Amino acid sequence: MQTLRAQPKAIKSQGAKKAKNTHSSGDKRFKVLDMTMKRNQYRQDALIEVLHKAQEAFGYLEEDVLLYVARGLKLPLSRVYGVATFYHLFSLKPKGAHTCVVCLGTACYVKGASALLETLDKVASLHPGETTPDGKVSLMTARCIGACGIAPAAVFDGKVCGKQTAESVLENVKGWLKEE
Repeated sequence: MQTLRAQPKAIKSQGAKKAKNTHSSGDKRFKVLDMTMKRNQYRQDALIEVLHKAQEAFGYLEEDVLLYVARGLKLPLSRVYGVATFYHLFSLKPKGAHTCVVCLGTACYVKGASALLETLDKVASLHPGETTPDGKVSLMTARCIGACGIAPAAVFDGKVCGKQTAESVLENVKGWLKEE
């Protein structure tokens, strides 16, 4: 004689559908990171791609984001932080509304790039790697932007400008600082 047993159906709660890595803030940008990590099967070698996506979503890599990525990829925070600080592509601080990048390549340096930085420091109190307190301007340096023929060069909001003088750089930056 055969007895039939009723198999209990597993009832999934709505809360169980949430990913285990969901961020407590409910910020939807973390879902973008979840999708990126899932697409890469949570492989640790996808760290740079995930950090790139994080910076794209958040604008910069704050500590909370680095910790989230480290947990998601099961990596030590020190490794994630090490990669984020090694590559100049990544920023741990928010960038300003405008960016000025001064090239420090050999040709630019020989033709006066250091004078550009000195002027920005003295007149506008801008230091490389920093953003003004009001968040308007970020000043960065680059090892070489590949514009050696027009040295010294600077990049203003993505536009490469050559044969820069201290006055021309200051004029561009001061215009940004005056904006409301």
